[in-house]
Amino acid sequence: MRIEQRQWIAGAGWTPSPLPVSSRDFQLVLIFGHPGVLRERSRMDEIRKAYPDACLTGCSTAGEIFSTRVQDGTISLTAVHFDHSSVQMASAPSGGVGDSFETGRQLGGKLSPDGLVHVFVLSDGLNVNGTELVRGLADALPGHVTITGGLAADGVAFRETLVLADGVPQKNIVSVTGFYGDRLKVGFGSLGGWDPFGPERVVTRSSGNVLYELDNHSALALYKQYLGEHAAGLPATGLLFPLSMRTEDGQQSVVRTILSVDEKEGSMTFAGTIPQGSLARLMKANFDRLIDGAIGAAEAGRQVLGAVSPDLAVLISCVGRKLILKQRIEEEVEGVRDVLGDKTPLTGFYSYGEISPFTMGAKCELHNQTMTITTFLED
Repeated sequence: MRIEQRQWIAGAGWTPSPLPVSSRDFQLVLIFGHPGVLRERSRMDEIRKAYPDACLTGCSTAGEIFSTRVQDGTISLTAVHFDHSSVQMASAPSGGVGDSFETGRQLGGKLSPDGLVHVFVLSDGLNVNGTELVRGLADALPGHVTITGGLAADGVAFRETLVLADGVPQKNIVSVTGFYGDRLKVGFGSLGGWDPFGPERVVTRSSGNVLYELDNHSALALYKQYLGEHAAGLPATGLLFPLSMRTEDGQQSVVRTILSVDEKEGSMTFAGTIPQGSLARLMKANFDRLIDGAIGAAEAGRQVLGAVSPDLAVLISCVGRKLILKQRIEEEVEGVRDVLGDKTPLTGFYSYGEISPFTMGAKCELHNQTMTITTFLED
């Protein structure tokens, strides 16, 4: 596997060197960028001309990861040449929250199953139920195929997110990239680092990813009580206080982040399903544990590869972590670098949701407020 990376920065253009004139050596290009920059037709035209034979995939972000730097208003571009593997792409309209399972099934059915080893999914970050999307994908794919990816973002605006379909940034789109080849190894890990606080409460009324009541009381009113002065900034300030959820005793919790609130209904819409009868608890940040979570995800992502450093690592971290860590945000990326080594190119973005199993062999889940890492190695 051979990797070529460039970054576009306003006023500086492409660094560390211009895009190639027309390179046909690369089969895949990952493009993560600020939504305003992705909407600039000239940027995308430049990329298509530079890599005419490559599948172009990517999305809008709440921050771009390029090596160990985290920046806003840029494009992080990674071109991939496979020596022994291949890729296939498919896309479909997200269809809205209620259609997410069928969207996943449809996309899974578009990928040829022969030789398929991994699927990387990028989805609209607002008009989707990520839990059901993942469940639909898993239902349509062979059991051995692993799934990772994330939900596109729009900074902290929560207005419109973009996903590349056929190289064109579009809203309300889900895109999947299938990876093929018996010499390709894919690792992954997903960890958080948030601390729970307050009592665990029962979800007494919910519908899909919309939460109405906890312990028979308005969930939104209770949430506002805990947030105090932060309540006025919902839904964005909800990123600072995510919800931990588990469906039964002993089950590992998943974290959910608010996408929107409905004052009239007294409800909150989350990125993934909140099952009625599940147990929920608020969470708050612990700086050191957030960074330790990123390091732990990198260790899990490398485990399947053994002692060899990955050829590429794709990092998808939550916008909520970025808001909390602020000027310390690059520490979590530097922690990943320390685990994976200096030779592994890093790319990725800050998201509205992360898609991955916790560890190898576990069921794929939608997560929020985690650092999720996918590692690739051709042997």
